[in-house]
Amino acid sequence: MASTTIKLHEGDLPAGLSFGDSVAVDTETLGLKPYRDRLCLVQLSAGDGSAHIVKLGPPPISAPRLAALLADPSVLKLFHFARFDVAMLSKHLGISVQPVYCTKIASKLARTYTDRHSLKDLASELLGIELSKQQQSSDWGAAKLTDQQLAYAASDVLHLHALKARLDEILAREGRTELAKAAFAFVPTRAALDLAGFEDEDIFAH
Repeated sequence: MASTTIKLHEGDLPAGLSFGDSVAVDTETLGLKPYRDRLCLVQLSAGDGSAHIVKLGPPPISAPRLAALLADPSVLKLFHFARFDVAMLSKHLGISVQPVYCTKIASKLARTYTDRHSLKDLASELLGIELSKQQQSSDWGAAKLTDQQLAYAASDVLHLHALKARLDEILAREGRTELAKAAFAFVPTRAALDLAGFEDEDIFAH
């Protein structure tokens, strides 16, 4: 991969920016509870070695160009653990994020020979890339982000297109492509259930 380019945008995406028909997306938040913790960053990549990071202020958030991209039905949004990101984006941007592809779900359906499905594990095994998680616990609401924070945030989206390609090969080989598509289509509903207070309940259980 060519050298990484990271571009930081304050408040929203710039006008005229296109990511093609699929965009890798990740979020950084102040915690893991959508109703308590605010959305601080949204990272995006077209899979071309560049990352665009949108730094968001305290709510209410107004980022119309970012919201329009994430809600665009003609653009596939790639996530790792889409359930959380979709819930956060839905709660804080007031949108339905569709369609989605989740590399964690794909990995669990494709890589049944392991229980290691983190982004770090996927990048290492499938792409031979070692990701640093040093900044995972970090103050993403800080007025000024460090270069290390920006590099970490970017790393979460730079490789999702390549991972999708590898995981799609395994899903096809094992006859689970349609099962994966159905699971991806359910993600917005799963996120809505989380936001409705059913995050710890398996509604399919007896």
